[in-house]
Formats: sequence, structure tokens, C-alpha cells
Amino acid sequence: MSHPPNEVIALMLRHRSIRRYRPDPVPEEDVRWILQSAQAASTSSFLQAYTIIGVRNAELRAELAALSNNAHVAEAPLFLVFLADLRRLSAAAARHGVAARVETTEAFIVATVDAALAAENAAVAAESLGYGICYIGGLRNAVDAVSERLGLPEQVTPLFGMTVGRPAEDPAPKPRLPLPVVYHEERYDIGRDAGLSAYDEVVRAYYRARTGGRREDTYTGLVARTLAEPRRAHMAAYLRARGFLRDQATVKEPPAGR
Repeated sequence: MSHPPNEVIALMLRHRSIRRYRPDPVPEEDVRWILQSAQAASTSSFLQAYTIIGVRNAELRAELAALSNNAHVAEAPLFLVFLADLRRLSAAAARHGVAARVETTEAFIVATVDAALAAENAAVAAESLGYGICYIGGLRNAVDAVSERLGLPEQVTPLFGMTVGRPAEDPAPKPRLPLPVVYHEERYDIGRDAGLSAYDEVVRAYYRARTGGRREDTYTGLVARTLAEPRRAHMAAYLRARGFLRDQATVKEPPAGR
């Protein structure tokens, strides 16, 4: 691959997940830059349908580490929780006498995308300041308990977290799928799956090098193990109970035989 044309692209290509952190606190000024960068992300219809909770309290980080089954949540000096927040939209519309239709699947998708875009901006900003980050989807393992611990009202739900801190490790970036596998032109091309075989060997070599030969894994093998059983099947009922996805409950099944 040719040399990156600028430092922004070079920074993004150096991304890796950090799971060991030094205890140095993240100064308030750096937190502000990270959050302001998050807010600068694109947002659907200017709704800004997300909220971020910063967790620095060591006891709370330890609780969230246990609930998410990610020990480094307790180790990182700053933990950011990204929430889909439709409650604020309801409150905003109510000021104009309008009942906002935020119970729809589309509204939840909008909030999820908004939060993800903001989080990636935050990640790039943090890394530009010399911090390491790691996304934590494990908050959804015990989403009810996490919601209660964070005092979340209805129409607000945790999507994922992000650990932030000075790295205490220096892992190599994981090799991504070959570009021709993920980038198709004009229409979807199933034939691009042929590239998975070569990529499996790249991933196998990566894990061998990273673990000194103790781990042998391939991309397709990881996918198979990860998705052999449904994951977090409790999420659909939880989201409906919290005021999300309720439009799905009104969809009638077609008559049998049609």
C-alpha cells in the first residue's frame, strides 16, 4: 500500500483496540476536545439523537466492567457510554404541542447511526491526542442492570461504551478484510466472497505472530463461533419495554398460504 497522503488518514490506519491502560487521568480539556469532536459528526436531519455519559468513578467503572464482562472498563480512567436518546426528541417536540413519533424502528436506527458516527469521531480525536480506545458492546449483556445503574429514563438505551486512556500495551493493528471484498461497484457481487480464503490465512498469521504461535484463528472461523447461536436475544423485548421498536408490534402477520 502506498504511503498515506496525510496524517489524518495515517492516524486512522494505525487504529487498534487497547485493553490495557496506564492509570493517568484524562484531563478535562482533553475530554472536552473529544466530546466536541463527537458532536461535530454528521447527524440525521440535525436530530442529534444520542447522549454520552462519561464515567470516571472507579466503583462505577468496576460495576460496569463486571456487567459487560470487560475487565479493562475498570482499568481505563475514562469510560464513555453512548446512548440512543429519543426522550430528548419527545421533549423538544412537546414544546410545540407535537407528540413525536419516536417509537418506530426508523427512529431507533437514526439514533443508533447518530451515536455510532459521534463515537467514531470521538475515537479519532482521542487517538490524535495519544490515547487508546476500545469499543465495549458488552454493556448489552446486562442492559437492564446497566440502564438502572446509569439512571436511564424511557426512550433512552445504552448502545455501547468506549474505554479511553493512555495505552499500556502496543498491539499491531488487526488486518482488515481485503478492499475488493467489502467494496463493490454498481451492484452487489457475491463472487467477491472468494477473497475470504486468502484473508483467513492473513488473519491466521496475525494471531500466530501476536501470540507467539499460541493462537490459531481465521476470520471465517471467528464468525462461525460468534454467530453459531443467537446473541443477546433479550434485546428486542428490552427495547420495546423501553419505548423503542413499538411499531413492530402493530405489524400483522400475513394469512397462512400467502
